[in-house]
Amino acid sequence: MARPLWTGAITFGLVSVPVAMYSATHDHEVSFHQFEKGTEDRIRYRRVNERTGKEVDFDDIVKGADGVMLDQEELDSVAPGRSRSLDIHRFVELAEIDPLYYQKTYWLGPGSDETAKVYGLLRDAMADSGRAAIGTLVMRGKEYLTAIRADGKLLVLQTMYFADEVRDPAEQIDSLPQRNKAKPAEMHMAQQLIDSMSGPWKPADYRDTYTDRVKKLIKAKSKGKKVKAAEPAPDPTAASDLFEILRKSVEAASKSRATSKPKKTAKPAKATKPKKSRKAA
Repeated sequence: MARPLWTGAITFGLVSVPVAMYSATHDHEVSFHQFEKGTEDRIRYRRVNERTGKEVDFDDIVKGADGVMLDQEELDSVAPGRSRSLDIHRFVELAEIDPLYYQKTYWLGPGSDETAKVYGLLRDAMADSGRAAIGTLVMRGKEYLTAIRADGKLLVLQTMYFADEVRDPAEQIDSLPQRNKAKPAEMHMAQQLIDSMSGPWKPADYRDTYTDRVKKLIKAKSKGKKVKAAEPAPDPTAASDLFEILRKSVEAASKSRATSKPKKTAKPAKATKPKKSRKAA
């Protein structure tokens, strides 16, 4: 069994629900090392005192800001509840939360067998109400805004960005695109394309094909083989060709959907027993 990343209690009102946090996701990209070009010599990084040039042990390193040095005990002393409390501030409609604010997902399990009943009560009450709990949590020297929701038998916690951590698009993009005055036929065709490509959300339908190709490249190169390069990105669609490109896209999507549907095979006829003649009877 995995060890919890954090243990503490969800608190709201006078209620305290002990929980344990576990990571719900993991990355599967290829882990690369760094080498000096033309050699197989690994590149290593060291913690060096910039004044003396000498390497410093990790235990001798402290944090500081603006010339003020702080050790971990001092940082923990100002953490709410000594980093063991997940304080709920408000319950909100789940649909009101903009996915832009979500960071990473964690499972929340009961803190112990003795507290499973209180945990289950909170989970079921949240599931019935359709609301998410917005709270704050201090973990690993950082405070997080969190959203907690019910998901089947468990509570799910998602860390979130604070409002001042979300950038204003007007400050990042030189000119924000305005709503286009598309022709009715183009708009109709665009909606048809969306409809023809619509379907249920099935996470298992999608796979990180780039990582697969990188692994294939490494394996091929280790054997002295070559791998075919991926197709280049398509050229931008010109406004004059928009309707025709949309029409062809709708046709291609419709054909793809038709070929992907399993064909219904006729059921084999049931074998009939031969009738006995009167003489045989």
